[in-house]
Amino acid sequence: MALYLQNHKVPYLIDEMIIGMEKSRPQDVLSYMKKWIDDKQKTGGHTAVLPNTNIPQLTDAEKKELASFMPPGMGMLRRTGTVMEPSKVRDRSKGVALVTSELKHAAEIDISGKEDSMVGAKRMNGIICTIGPASDNVPTLIALMRAGLNIARLNFSHGSYESHTKTVNNVREAAKQAGRLIALALDTKGPEIRTGTRAGYVAGTAAIDIEYKAGTVVKVSSNPDDRAKCDETLMQVDYLNMPKVVEVGGKIFVDDGLLQLEITEIGTDYVLTKCLNNAPIGNNKGVNLPDAKVDLPAISERDANDLAFARKMDMDMVFASFVRRPSDINDVTKALGPGDKIMIVAKIENQEGCDNLLDILTVADGIMVARGDLGIEIPPEKVFIAQKYMISNCNLVGKPVVCATQMLETMTKNPRPTRAEVSDVCNAVLEGADCTMLSGETAKGKYPIEAVETMAKCGLQAQCALSMRSRFEDIRRAMVPPLPAQEVVAQSAVNTAFEICAAGIVVLSNTGKSARLLSKYRPHCPIFAVTHVPKNARQLNLSRGVFSVLTDEPKDKLDYDARIQAGINYGKLNGDLFPGDHVVVMHSDGNRPDAGANLVRVIQVR
Repeated sequence: MALYLQNHKVPYLIDEMIIGMEKSRPQDVLSYMKKWIDDKQKTGGHTAVLPNTNIPQLTDAEKKELASFMPPGMGMLRRTGTVMEPSKVRDRSKGVALVTSELKHAAEIDISGKEDSMVGAKRMNGIICTIGPASDNVPTLIALMRAGLNIARLNFSHGSYESHTKTVNNVREAAKQAGRLIALALDTKGPEIRTGTRAGYVAGTAAIDIEYKAGTVVKVSSNPDDRAKCDETLMQVDYLNMPKVVEVGGKIFVDDGLLQLEITEIGTDYVLTKCLNNAPIGNNKGVNLPDAKVDLPAISERDANDLAFARKMDMDMVFASFVRRPSDINDVTKALGPGDKIMIVAKIENQEGCDNLLDILTVADGIMVARGDLGIEIPPEKVFIAQKYMISNCNLVGKPVVCATQMLETMTKNPRPTRAEVSDVCNAVLEGADCTMLSGETAKGKYPIEAVETMAKCGLQAQCALSMRSRFEDIRRAMVPPLPAQEVVAQSAVNTAFEICAAGIVVLSNTGKSARLLSKYRPHCPIFAVTHVPKNARQLNLSRGVFSVLTDEPKDKLDYDARIQAGINYGKLNGDLFPGDHVVVMHSDGNRPDAGANLVRVIQVR
């Protein structure tokens, strides 16, 4: 047997360690691995590949002893029946690079189920995890990072500044212990419409649901005076302009669609509706107005305070909720103010946002397909089409795109996902999502670590069904000349990587722009982005296939070779690059530093 230490998409760590020992006892294996790890820390040397052997099974106690000795972030232990030589890893890269037909590639997928069939593959898509009561402690966060977490999401619809500060600090401490570059994302509450409270309700007491019955006429009022008068025939909502933006025959959905109302008459500060189904509704429930052009401000006073918190805590990105138009992104940008760049990802959750997607893409740094509210605002059967539309347009312009909501929902309570959920995650990767996201699964679920492990496995399997060369050609053909010089250089670098079956691409990218351009063209191999800016390194977790290599700020800005070698060393350390492999390198020639990368060359790993 062989022992592997494995991790995916993590900086400064070993991706695979292959080790063998002849006729060894478990104690000898432990002793040898301890010595190997100690030497590794002292010398920084490359992974050794030793002859295949018969390694005895380790007991649980011995595994625990080894895990306790390993430095933080070295990975989790797993077993496989075969030692894979570097040449076989290289053959996998070559095979992926040569495929040009999507259909032919799919027809030749290895479905043997053998674990060694995945050796040499590297998960390219990122995983975003929502942090909550089930996951906000340091040990669990470290386990999530080892399982595949790349971006930690804090949902500001819940929690206090005190609790969020604690979570931010815990994520950073866990990342430090695990040796990861983990990005922090703040998800805004956004403009919401909510119902009032039941008549007679006393704050602090148990709320009693209002039972709405099918066929009942319900008056929906926007008058603040009706806020605490709700009953079986009266519902108040906190949106003054509600009667002005809806139409007769339109629908009102309450509590994620639990209650459906049809508008029959419109008054000055109310609408009359017919209740379409029976439903119990509590206090302060969310309200959706499908097809209505809601004119609520993009940034509420609470959102402005939350964004100030993001700035204060030096968070890496903001997920802006309920974005409907480009001006919403501009409002978020103004609220964040000047200073270090915080990425803004627009959450598309309604028809208006879908309609304005192309304009929103011109000002947003990325898009999230937020399928929860989207599935209420538009017919649920159209969510799939909307998802495909948004992902495809993001791919064409090179903006990161996240697929979110109910991806592994049943794993909130169950240790295994449904087959439909697995297919959903895999399909998002196949469509071109840069990241997939977990919500309640990791925030409040019983199996947060298992959920991340499952998502990581799904991402790895799904990308093996992708013909990256076909995707590259599709994107390249869609580009209309004349193109910016830096875009042409990125195209050339990725094309060169395909033509020579490169094992990796090294890019010097302090701002992250060059790395994102390379990611846009979907190379088959990992992109090692060398940068000395920690925030940019973390933000690149949002882009498919980019693995940041954080270095000290170079004393000589023109000393490219040292930084290129740092990228190559990282690839070697992680088991992605071997002597004899070809690597494509992209960087600026130094004549005009502000012009971006304009030089492509090929290096052979030594």
